[in-house]
Amino acid sequence: MLSVIDTHHHFLDPEAHYYPWLNDAGQPPHRYGDHSALKRPYLPADYRRDTAGVDLLGSVHVEAEWDPRDPVGEMRFIASQRERSGLPSVAIGQVWLHQPDAARTLEQLAAFDFVRGVRQKPRANPAPGGPPGGMTDAAWLEGYARLEPLGLHYELQTPWWHLPEAARVAGDFPGVRIVINHAGMPSDRGDEGLRAWRTALAAMAAHPHVAIKISGIGEPGGTWRLDANRRVVLEVIDLFGVERCMFGSNYPVDSLCASFQDIFDGFAACVAGFSAEERAQLFVENARRIYRIDV
Repeated sequence: MLSVIDTHHHFLDPEAHYYPWLNDAGQPPHRYGDHSALKRPYLPADYRRDTAGVDLLGSVHVEAEWDPRDPVGEMRFIASQRERSGLPSVAIGQVWLHQPDAARTLEQLAAFDFVRGVRQKPRANPAPGGPPGGMTDAAWLEGYARLEPLGLHYELQTPWWHLPEAARVAGDFPGVRIVINHAGMPSDRGDEGLRAWRTALAAMAAHPHVAIKISGIGEPGGTWRLDANRRVVLEVIDLFGVERCMFGSNYPVDSLCASFQDIFDGFAACVAGFSAEERAQLFVENARRIYRIDV
């Protein structure tokens, strides 16, 4: 049975709490397409059922775009789930770094002993080109500077064409670990699109304090395809090395594409030619070290 620390999943309950993307009418579809199937509770019991085919050694809950008026409330919810079920092992909180209350929010999040970092999806353009994104804003950078003193790292989810801005942030703040989400979001799987994605990602890989999660690499309207994803997995590992890459399910979101088992079997197939030690790093050891998980 494959041993795994899942570095990217979400627990959510849109029946009891407010998530704009799930509760509000008229929200645009997810990048995978229709996401109405996600408008239901997904709690540790559901996750245990989905992960029954692997040896789950730990997990990382990543903020699920909870009510932005009360970001700390999500971590109280996660604390209650941990008390009842033992999951998740650790969590990533929500913050809006450019807002005036960011300092207080960060202090409150850091007070939870299981919170390891924060995520905010910075303002971004829908396609390459256009004005600078949110990571160039002075207020956002002021908030970002508060992470290091609190011992928090930054989870980055942004389209690949904003990675050059992220690389500048990484250079300016070498004391803040960055963990890139979803393999840098290679949205265009054509040769030209993947070349541009790789070039942008290479600028991030040049910074040793940047790690990356290979997660969320499904495609709109389809299943998780090994032939489509193998190149992405292997190019990420080629850029960052096995010591800075981790796997994540992005469940339940990626249930729109595949079962948990199929996703991790796909990852395993991609790295079948790696040594046992390298596979252990990718599936367990890097996550244990970077997220400080006591297995």
